[in-house]
Amino acid sequence: MSGKFVKVGQKNRLKVVDKADFGVFLDGRQFDEILLPKRHVPADCVVGDELDVFVYLDSDDHLIATTETPLACVGEFAALKVKEVNPVGAFLDWNLGKDLLVPFREQKTRMREGGRYVVYLYQDEETRRIVGSSRLHKFIDRSAGEYQNGQPVSLLIYDKTDLGYMAIINNRYQGLLFSQEVNDSVKPGDKVQGYIKRIRPDGKIDLCLKKPGFDQQAMDSLSQQIMDKLAAAGGFLPMNDKTDPAEIKRVFGASKRAFKMALGGLYKQRLIKIETSGIRSSQ
Repeated sequence: MSGKFVKVGQKNRLKVVDKADFGVFLDGRQFDEILLPKRHVPADCVVGDELDVFVYLDSDDHLIATTETPLACVGEFAALKVKEVNPVGAFLDWNLGKDLLVPFREQKTRMREGGRYVVYLYQDEETRRIVGSSRLHKFIDRSAGEYQNGQPVSLLIYDKTDLGYMAIINNRYQGLLFSQEVNDSVKPGDKVQGYIKRIRPDGKIDLCLKKPGFDQQAMDSLSQQIMDKLAAAGGFLPMNDKTDPAEIKRVFGASKRAFKMALGGLYKQRLIKIETSGIRSSQ
């Protein structure tokens, strides 16, 4: 957090150099002094103390510090809620007194009040203001990075496609979470823990929510679920290894691959018969 220069839109550790009735002044290094308003000053603060503060521009475009923690810093992606839309653009809540502006030109789709959107925060080169953009393609790194298959990663879901969900990996890279990999309900704006499933030859990254590899406990649970549904249905289910993946996911919350593996295991144990029209209990 400490360093030679103050970083606007980031957390900085700055020294208190002067006090006033309305707050304290911090050593802003290349920016001279920066005000920390009285409401953010710790009760026991004295000149010489070092404070962890977030530095941004106030409504008058003056540098100001706060001890509040924003929902995102410059250089980060975040899902934020729109508080207001006016002729200038959309203003999003990022947990600071001054809302985050997303100009109309930086909106991929027109933002609406109350909506939640994934945006990237950056400092405008001309105005120095911290603004947001939902045109994420300009900021996402599409390379494969240095990831390995099975590596755990943090995911921010930002879009839904015909194939599944697009996600931002570790606040930088892009990956695809296929629909059949999603058992739980996810939606754009959600942050989830995931894994690198594989790096494709073209450098694109496939993701999954469960650690790749065989999971015996999950397979046993799915097998029991199949047997329970068979029993409840009178011993026959109109589903087999040819059933549509979407139907398998709807009924069992599992991928077609896992379902076929479970059927194979039950068949080898002679607990079921696989027929053209479905599966039948052998018990």
